Amino acid sequence: MSKLLQRLSDPSRSGVYRASRAEDVVEATRGSALDVVRIDASRDPIAAIAKALAFPEWFGGNWDALEDSLCDLSWRPSKSHVLLLEGMAPGDGAGILVDVLRAAAEHWAVQRASFFAVLVDPGRKLRLPDLYRET
Repeated sequence: MSKLLQRLSDPSRSGVYRASRAEDVVEATRGSALDVVRIDASRDPIAAIAKALAFPEWFGGNWDALEDSLCDLSWRPSKSHVLLLEGMAPGDGAGILVDVLRAAAEHWAVQRASFFAVLVDPGRKLRLPDLYRET
């Protein structure tokens, strides 16, 4: 098992991170039990996340509903989740999204299930910790 897969499988390390390349995460998790979902967050991140994760019809379409839904995910195939968010630009929307994702990660860590939100940021513009050390 690669170090990256070990990290992504560890509930105590759940959180919001950045990575330069989505493909590194996809490759490391291939064949694992992790629920890995790629999301184009460049336009409307709430709608994009809801669509990619197949949120139920009752989803309210706002930040509070997003947090509630991310803390449930009972309809997903695994209890451990990796969201790869691509195209998110820095700004107010990104800050709110990161707060919501952090709250979900904290919830899942308490449940002893891993939850990683990885914002793909090749330009390193987002103020987030790196998921892994790049060589």
